[in-house]
Amino acid sequence: MTFLLTVLGAVLVLEGIPYFAFPAKAKEWASLMQEVPERTLRVIGLATMVFGLLVLAAIRML
Repeated sequence: MTFLLTVLGAVLVLEGIPYFAFPAKAKEWASLMQEVPERTLRVIGLATMVFGLLVLAAIRML
């Protein structure tokens, strides 16, 4: 459980960096997201999750 909460905290920190460092750009990126087709967003989301799982699996093997 500690590991899960640590990872969740790290993800929240990483997700917050663009909004803190570049708020105007973050708004611009968010408005551009509406133009991206849902299928493309799903593929990007799936690819990101698979890559994340591979990274976690590689770390656990070390």
